[in-house]
Formats: sequence, C-alpha cells, structure tokens
Amino acid sequence: MTRIGTDWQVVDGVATAWFDAPSLTEGAALAGRIVELPAVVDLRATGVRVRLDSGEHAETVSAAARDLGLAADPAVPQRLSVVFESANPSALRGFWQRVLDYAPGEDGGLADPLRRDPAIRIRQSAEPRPLRNRVHLDVVRPAAVVEQARPGEASGPYGVCHADPDGNEVDLVPGDALGEDTATADWQAVFSAMACYRVTSPAQQRDLAAAAAALAGDAGFPLLVDLRPGLVIIDSGKDQADADAHGLELDFTDLAAAIQTAARELGATADPGLPRFAQLFLDAADVAAVRAFWVAALGYTHDRRTGVSDIHDPRRLNPVLVFQELDAAETERRRQRNRIHFELAVPSELAQTRLAAAVAAGGRLLDESAGRWRIADPEGNEMAIIVG
Repeated sequence: MTRIGTDWQVVDGVATAWFDAPSLTEGAALAGRIVELPAVVDLRATGVRVRLDSGEHAETVSAAARDLGLAADPAVPQRLSVVFESANPSALRGFWQRVLDYAPGEDGGLADPLRRDPAIRIRQSAEPRPLRNRVHLDVVRPAAVVEQARPGEASGPYGVCHADPDGNEVDLVPGDALGEDTATADWQAVFSAMACYRVTSPAQQRDLAAAAAALAGDAGFPLLVDLRPGLVIIDSGKDQADADAHGLELDFTDLAAAIQTAARELGATADPGLPRFAQLFLDAADVAAVRAFWVAALGYTHDRRTGVSDIHDPRRLNPVLVFQELDAAETERRRQRNRIHFELAVPSELAQTRLAAAVAAGGRLLDESAGRWRIADPEGNEMAIIVG
C-alpha cells in the first residue's frame, strides 16, 4: 500500500480513507461537503469511507473532515475480493456477469458498477477439482430481475441453486417487497431492506443522505447510506430490519416509510431493479474453528443473535460470511482444494498483524512472496493477504 497524505491508503489501486464520526448525521455532513467531487462515499453510523480513483481530491476531502472535527483512521481500509480459478475464464465471466449484473473489470474479472459488492477475479488454472467447492455465493435480487437473469434450470432444496460451467455454485434468491403497504413501496427485501433512489443533482443527493441520516439517527438505527453518481442507496444491512437482529424497540417499516416520504418530497425516484445483496458461504466440518479463523483474518465480528453463524465487517463495508455444517465423512471433498478463494487487500502496516492473528486462530501459511501471503483456514479454505 502507498499513502496519499497521512489519512489515505491506496487499496487495490483506489485511494481510500475512513473518517470516524460519532453519528450518521455528522457523517452525512462530511458527505454533503464533498458530494460534488468524483468520490464514492459510504456513510455508516460510526464514520464515512471515501474512495477516489486518483489522489487529486484527497486533500480537499481531508480538509473538509478536519473542519468538521472528524479524524481519519488509516488502519481501517481493506477490500475483500473473490477469486475463481478456471481452465475457461471466459465461460465463467459470462455466467457471473449475468447473475450479478457486473461489468467487465480491467483485470479480466468483473466489478460491481455500484462498487458495493466484492469484485470477482478469474485466474487461469488447469488443476482438476471435480468435487463440489466448500465455498459458494448467495445473491439476492428483486424477483423480476432474478427471473430475467436466471442462467438455466435451478436445483437444490429451495430451487435457487445454479452452477457455472466449472460447477461453482450460487444461490440466486428472489427478493420481495418489504411489505404490502404503499408507504414502503420503494423498498425491497433482499436479505436486507434496501431502496435505491435516482437523483438529478448533487444538492438533491446531499439532502436525501442528510434526511435519511437524521431519521435513522433519531431512531437510533445504524443505517447504511451509499452515495454514487446520480444515486443514493439506503440499506438496513443484512437482517437488520428484523427486531431480534438489532435489539431496538423499532419497527423498521416505520423508518423505511419515513425515508420514502422524504425521498419523494425531494423528488428522488426509486429504481426497483437495483437492490442486490451478496454474501459468501463456507461449508465446514468444525464451524466454530473455521469461523474463529475468519473472524481473526478479516477483523470481523460475530452476529449478535444466538444460533446464527454469520460474521460481518463491524463497519459493514465488506461482505458477510456465513458458515454451514459439512458432513465430516465427506473426506475427499474436504481434502480437495477449492476453485474459489478470497483476497484481502490491507494497509501494509496491518498485514503482519492480520497474518499473525490468522495463524494464531488455527491458520497455516502456505507460501509468501513480495507483498502477498497465502494462508489456509483449519480446513483448507484459502485467502491471500495482499499489500500494494
């Protein structure tokens, strides 16, 4: 990693900074100051992530943050990507582009045009791996979109599992309306409650982000608000619309209705086809041991609910990981190296700390090269920690 000033890290070629903020409203104030810049802004209850394609405007953003009394934490930025190894990358590319509605990436992989969900990288490999992976993806999109994107016949107990030409699996799940009330008609339930609003000016985008932040702040709800060119994405976070997930005395549909009213009064227009949620699933014979490794390696935290195996980024900036039990008798499948692994880009000063934590949590260092450490969890699922 390199730095552009002391606040910033260059993570996978993108200048990235995280500014701590004590509330959504104070974070929205920073978003409002920089809304006219070519920036990707992720507003969270504890701060704001800003990404720039070049360092040209980094000092402008930092100055705005300083003026608001917000301090940067340069140890926070990281990016988790999904890597497929395949003898036929072009065939995989077409399948996943359809499922995810991604765009071709500069590295021959695929990238989320909205820059929310993880990048897909596809690497050439002739290594035969005929058995099912222990890793798959869940993708949830509105039902009408799923019907159009469906890549052939589905299988599995819920009729949502699809396999790419190499046998890598995705559960492509149809979402639903958040409720039957027209007061929340703009919202989709896609494992999270999400509304995507098109805006026609930076001022409209700033005002909608500020309104959503104020409403969520008043309710004490840790809303996710992402600003993209011409777009505001408002998101509960996975399962957070459910009362047992956040522990608040709150009916989320009341908050959703209030945000919808504010958005419409500002002239924003909902785009019902855009909501999408993606998460990563790992099968494990010893779920507790494997999950402990990934918590340490990613700096994640456990879901607060009893009996739920999810782990998540404490700032909800990177994808959720879910673990399900694998029959320990499937020894050959457990022995086979997956066709999917993950890459985690971190600041250079954090790499050794993460590596040491992952090894202490039962991981193994498989190999290393300049700025790259390939590690495996207790059951052989792999991740590469990369810097620079």
